[in-house]
Amino acid sequence: MNVGSTRGGVADLPLADALLRGTAPDGGLFVPARLPRGEVRAPRDPSLGAAAVAVLSPFFVGERLEPALPAMVAEAFSFPAPLVPLRGPDDFVLELFHGPTAAFKDFGARFLAACVQRLQPAGGRPRTVLVATSGDTGAAVAAAFHRMPGVRVVVLYPDGRVSPRQAHQLGAFGDNVTALRVAGTFDDSQRMVKAAFADPGLAPLQLTSANSISLGRLLPQLGYHAHAAWISGTTLNLVVPTGNLGNALAAVWAREIGAPLGDIVLATNANPTLSEFWASGVYRGRPSVATLANAMDVGDPSNFERMVWTFPDPPVLRSALRARAVSDADITRTIQEGERRHGQVFCPHTAAGVHVLEQLRADGATGAWAVAATAHPAKFESTVEPLVGHPVAVPPALSELLARPSRAEPLAADPFALRHWLLDHAAG
Repeated sequence: MNVGSTRGGVADLPLADALLRGTAPDGGLFVPARLPRGEVRAPRDPSLGAAAVAVLSPFFVGERLEPALPAMVAEAFSFPAPLVPLRGPDDFVLELFHGPTAAFKDFGARFLAACVQRLQPAGGRPRTVLVATSGDTGAAVAAAFHRMPGVRVVVLYPDGRVSPRQAHQLGAFGDNVTALRVAGTFDDSQRMVKAAFADPGLAPLQLTSANSISLGRLLPQLGYHAHAAWISGTTLNLVVPTGNLGNALAAVWAREIGAPLGDIVLATNANPTLSEFWASGVYRGRPSVATLANAMDVGDPSNFERMVWTFPDPPVLRSALRARAVSDADITRTIQEGERRHGQVFCPHTAAGVHVLEQLRADGATGAWAVAATAHPAKFESTVEPLVGHPVAVPPALSELLARPSRAEPLAADPFALRHWLLDHAAG
C-alpha cells in the first residue's frame, strides 16, 4: 500500500520511503493511501504478535518490507501487553510498560528500528534519527536504535520538564545517541525538529523521524489495541491518556480497520487544546503548560492533522471520540487512592486515564472499559512515592539504565541552534 500526505501534495509514495522520512514534502503528515476500513479480522492465534501481524499486513501489501513483516513484529513485540483487571466490574488497564524503557513507546520505536535496519544499505551514507520527546519517546527510540550501524540518534527534550528518571534515561545511552536538553518546552523541541525536516540544507544528513509523526512508530501501535479488544471477548471501550495524539490515533485506526473497539475517550491533562475542541468544535493550538503528567504536556498536537484526515467532516470527527481534561489535583488524588480503590499504583499519565474512567462510570457508562497504562510508575518516583507512601519497585531494565552515567548537552530553543548543532556534528 502506498502513502500520501494529509495535505494532498504527495500521492503514491512507497511506504518504505515514508518510513525513512519525517514529514511529507508538502509539510503534511504521511497517511496510507486508504484505511482498510472493516477489513481486518482476529487471527486464530491469540498472541500479541499475531494480532500485530494481522493489523499491519494490509499496510505492507506489495511493499518491499512485506516478507520481513513477521520477523519485524517478533523483534518489536517481544514483551507482553496484558489486559489486567481492576477491582471494578469490567474495568481493566492495558499495561503497555513492560518493554526496555518501561513505556508504551517501546513497541513503536522497536518496530521502526526494525524497518530502518532493513532499509538502510550496508555501508551507505549515515542516517540521523531526530526526535523530540516530552518524556518517554526519546528513551524508547534511543534504546531501539542504540549501536545500530550507520545510524545516529539525536534526542531533544525540554530541560527541567521531564522527570529526573526520564532525564537520566535520555542521557544514559551514549555511543551513537546524543541527548540535547532544550531551554524551552516540548512544543519548542517539536517545532525545531519540524524545521529541521523542512530544511533542504540538512538533506545530506538523511533525517528520519521517530516521533509519532512517523508512520513506522504509529502503525505498530494499532497491534496492542486490537489485541486487547480481541482477547477481551467483547466490544472493548478505551480511555487513552494522550498529548500528541499518536496512541489515541492508533486506537481509532484499529477500530476503523475492524478491531471490536467501542467508545474511545481521550484523557488529557490541564493543556486544554483537545478537550476544548471536543467540547466546542474550535481547535486552538497554544503554548503548553507544565503538569504532573509531563509526557502529555503538548499544546498543539501534531497528529490532530491525521485525525482530521481520518474524519474530514468536523461533526463526524467530534462524534467519533471524546476528550476530557484532568487537573493535577485529580491526578494527585487518583494516585493517592489507586491502591485502595483499584489495587494498583499508577503513573501520572495512567492516573489521568483512570480518573476519566471513574468519571465515566459515575455518569452511567456500561460495558467493558480499559485504560491504556502508558508508563511504569517507577519512572515518576519523585511524584508517585510521596503520594502512595512507599517505594515503587523499579523494573530490571529501568534499573540497569539508571545505573549508567548520564549526559545531555544544553541547546537553545531555536531552530537555528539545532541546525548549527547538526551540521557541526555531521561527521561526528
